[in-house]
Amino acid sequence: MSTRCPLLIASVLSPALRVHGELPPQEYAYGFQLYQEDDNRIRVEAEYLRAQVEVNEDTAFRFQYLRDAVSGASPTGVLPGSAQPFYANLEDVRRGILGAVSRQFGDHRAEIEFSRSEEDDYVSRGLAITDTLELNQKNTTLRFGLNYLDDTVLVPGLGDRDKRTTDFFAGVSQLLDSNTVLTANFTLGYAEGYLNDPYKLVQRTDSITLPDGMGGTIEIPIVNVFRENRPDSRFRQVLQLGARHYFEPLNGALDGVFRLSNDSFGVLSQTVQIEWRQAIGKHFEVVPFVRYYRQDEADFFTNTVDAVPGTPSSNPNGSGPNYSADYRLSSFDALSGGLRLSCRITENFSATAAYERYVMDATGGTSGRSPDQAYATADIWTFGIQAAF
Repeated sequence: MSTRCPLLIASVLSPALRVHGELPPQEYAYGFQLYQEDDNRIRVEAEYLRAQVEVNEDTAFRFQYLRDAVSGASPTGVLPGSAQPFYANLEDVRRGILGAVSRQFGDHRAEIEFSRSEEDDYVSRGLAITDTLELNQKNTTLRFGLNYLDDTVLVPGLGDRDKRTTDFFAGVSQLLDSNTVLTANFTLGYAEGYLNDPYKLVQRTDSITLPDGMGGTIEIPIVNVFRENRPDSRFRQVLQLGARHYFEPLNGALDGVFRLSNDSFGVLSQTVQIEWRQAIGKHFEVVPFVRYYRQDEADFFTNTVDAVPGTPSSNPNGSGPNYSADYRLSSFDALSGGLRLSCRITENFSATAAYERYVMDATGGTSGRSPDQAYATADIWTFGIQAAF
């Protein structure tokens, strides 16, 4: 990236800089990620462009543009072997922008962020307010804030549906010594409105009775499919604990994170992530990492609605019996691991590259798991370049 672009952005944000010929601290980053599931299932090509400019010593501006292109096949929720398709092909592009301004007020750093993303059938508008407070000679950092999303879902055949999500979060970071940092974060989230996935189905086996031509009758099984019906509200609680320690003799750091999440859907999950950051000379860092995730199935997860009385609604609104055959709400675990590399090319430029292998497996009893074919295995490739001036 040439110096012309950073200088242009800086001069627009702060005209006084043009007079003095000064250039404020600023950072730029471009990243690309390829997510590819095995057997030519879902493929996601995601890229982003980020920028941050310190207008002055108290005020900073940051911006992000992202684009995700999704294609491939995804499980519908129907059981394999039936007349209805187990996979559905999809193709969509999401584009989003984010802008934020932060300012220092004494020991407080306040930030307000606006975001918007749009795809063919989904529009999301977001607002976030965050405050960061440094105490104890900057050895203790408190952070808390509020996120709000106002989304519109275009449901095929039913029109627009609204969805609103509010998250409150609070966190603390404590420096124990020059080599050790502990963190704790807690989030309370509430979502309401249309929480279904409009493309996920659940099946029911019915039968029709026909005369057999000999005075009797025969029954012929028929598989019908219906839209899923999740509750119209969801309350979740997330606790995340982290620790990092730098080992001077090895010139490396061990970073660990534990995350516990629970929600009103009945989904209890745990995540453990460990990575080792190994510096090699002054310009390279190698980071092997592993992550394990496990969750219980949602209270209303089911592979069929054969036992649900009556006929499921063609326009589910969250009331009545709830049901979903979405494998993401089933009982499963996921293991991923990989390697991330970073290189400082010059004083101003650096680059990163990473590979990760992701594997899902069903757990629990038969009633709480999807068919084995539903769970994904994927390769994830990530590349990025950063510039700081």
